[in-house]
Amino acid sequence: MKEFALIGAAGYIAPRHMKAIKDTNNSLVAALDRSDSVGIIDSYFPDASFFTEFERFDRHIDKLKRRGKKVDFLSICSPNYLHDAHIRFALRSGVDAICEKPIVLNPWNLDALMEIEKETGQRVNTIFQLRLHSAIIELKNKIDNGPKDKIYDIDLTYITSRGKWYFTSWKGDNSKSGGVATNIGIHFFDMLTHIFGKVQENVVHYAEPNTNAGFLRLERARVRWFLSVDSNMLPKDIKEKGQRTFRSITIENEELEFSSGFTELHTNSYKEILKGNGFSLKDARNSIDIAFAIRNANAVGLKGDYHPILKEVIK
Repeated sequence: MKEFALIGAAGYIAPRHMKAIKDTNNSLVAALDRSDSVGIIDSYFPDASFFTEFERFDRHIDKLKRRGKKVDFLSICSPNYLHDAHIRFALRSGVDAICEKPIVLNPWNLDALMEIEKETGQRVNTIFQLRLHSAIIELKNKIDNGPKDKIYDIDLTYITSRGKWYFTSWKGDNSKSGGVATNIGIHFFDMLTHIFGKVQENVVHYAEPNTNAGFLRLERARVRWFLSVDSNMLPKDIKEKGQRTFRSITIENEELEFSSGFTELHTNSYKEILKGNGFSLKDARNSIDIAFAIRNANAVGLKGDYHPILKEVIK
């Protein structure tokens, strides 16, 4: 049995990590969050020590180590801008890290963490659960075994409505979240480059706090993408159904069906990490580079090959 600690226990994604730790027959021994709204811990590990101050959490991890009860993994579910510091803490404490997306906000943070990995001998694992989705695995096999010279046309649309709280929270601060393209797009950018290769061109057509859109030319695909947390951007038929999320990926005008099969992806991610097959800092490079470039680009408007929804957005 491996022993885990967790930072960010009150966050939205933390219960998936707790479930994964429990489902893989391991133990959560300590958790940290400055908010004490963490009753969810009782559903998984009621005996876990809990801290609201990092300094006390740090001392507890060190105390366990000195008593010969070394923590094996630190699961990091904290706000995006804190990931880098919390990964550093894990590595320098002699603990492997498992970090939610985005693993860092800036490409140079990856370089520094790779150096610390070498210094400490510890490993950083990132969660790219889409790579483990059966529909994505099937698609990758299809593309890998298809015509090597074919360039695929793809439209990616992801609209996940968020209320007024979103822009009051750290997620509404680009310096903390990385903006919409990072916060809700990073998994898709990783998945697309995992299947269709590295970026050849990255154009941003629209850049507002709640909505980003652009074009990516990959080695084997042309991708028009649209990401938003604004419910006004939802298609009319989706609104009429009372739904607040719309996700669509079309490849050569054919819809990729992957609306289900998400419930066990974090557990599957942990299973692979425990076998030594987790996704590394190197694996995260393409998606971090893409999101960083988008965040720092100037939007060009309705020029070139843009997402069709933009015709309604920019009038």
